[in-house]
Amino acid sequence: MIKPIALMTLLLASSALAETVPVKTARGVVDAPLVPETIAVFDLAALDSLWALGVKPQGLVRPVYLPYLEEAAVGTDVVGSLFEPDYEALFAMNPDLIIAGGRSSDQVPELARIAPTVDMTIWEDTVGEGLARLDAYGDIFGKQDQAAALTADFHAKLAETKKALANKGTALIVMTNGPKISAYGSGGRFGWLHEALGLPEAAEGMQKANHGEAISFEFIRDSNPDILLVIDRMAAIGQDGEGARTTLDNALVHETTAWRTGQVVFLSAAPIYIAGGGIHSMNLTLDELNAALSEP
Repeated sequence: MIKPIALMTLLLASSALAETVPVKTARGVVDAPLVPETIAVFDLAALDSLWALGVKPQGLVRPVYLPYLEEAAVGTDVVGSLFEPDYEALFAMNPDLIIAGGRSSDQVPELARIAPTVDMTIWEDTVGEGLARLDAYGDIFGKQDQAAALTADFHAKLAETKKALANKGTALIVMTNGPKISAYGSGGRFGWLHEALGLPEAAEGMQKANHGEAISFEFIRDSNPDILLVIDRMAAIGQDGEGARTTLDNALVHETTAWRTGQVVFLSAAPIYIAGGGIHSMNLTLDELNAALSEP
């Protein structure tokens, strides 16, 4: 016969085990703790969407890079960097859930030895995966209504931006890293700007490598985009060096339609590069495109 105390222990354990929710992650559907009290976050796209839902982590990586997320970092314990967890700090925190992804995705197996860990990497389908992650956070933290409202608002803004950019011509997405330049096409890291907005590619067949395809100024001139979308990696990670405006201000780029018509858009780099797929990040990028390219 099971003694009353032992029976109660079993019942409590069963109840605790039942307090999970299935969510879609980069590694398939997993059971995540429901409304965890203590969370550690190792992905800034995740922090972006969590903060939009009103969820504040207790443990967070440094640096945060993004001024609009500095408030979310106030009072949090430092649990390492995007690439290197501080396992001692994590053990001391004893989180109920660890959220990893992107640059920290390789650490998921080791992090999972400490606490339940979800890999929320956003990669191939920035909009689709970003909204799926937002939906998952809504399920985990009991914020389904807020997540649905944010998704609806984003779809409305996306449709508005797509309409504003219709018939604006071809676009080329480039990222500068000091004097070096890479280009990205549809299906690549920033390809959602083509896919979700219906912007035709000025140069088709670009490599889908994580760091883009290395290109020259001649490549930009010969592609002759009507719109040039620019991301400055040095600015995104807070490093000093030759900025994108300086790099691209040369005679070859001046020959493009984009430069001649003033349709060179220097996007805020950190949101799209560091927190790509976060709901605030995507909205911010759409706002910048609307402001730069919509009819006056």
